[in-house]
Amino acid sequence: MRYLGALRGSGMLEQDGRPVGRADFEFDGYLVRRGEVVASGEVHMDSAQLADVFGSNGLTLRTDDGRVLSLRFSGKRLLPQDGVAHADVREGLPGEDEWRR
Repeated sequence: MRYLGALRGSGMLEQDGRPVGRADFEFDGYLVRRGEVVASGEVHMDSAQLADVFGSNGLTLRTDDGRVLSLRFSGKRLLPQDGVAHADVREGLPGEDEWRR
């Protein structure tokens, strides 16, 4: 596994294609095997909106720069006041040469 760099920005969190709310994100990318990039990090957004979709399937983050990241929240639980959750991303990520170090 090789660290590729960070992916940061903002976008719209969606569930099954429906907007949930604006979110900021910061993911660290890794090359796990040739041609396979994965990422994990944090999603920050309104705590009530986050609580509504935490643990749900069909989540995507449509970034302001045009990417559509398929994500899954990886934490076991979310405190009601938390506006941040850990997430894993496997689809829609940049290629290994496009990451910021």
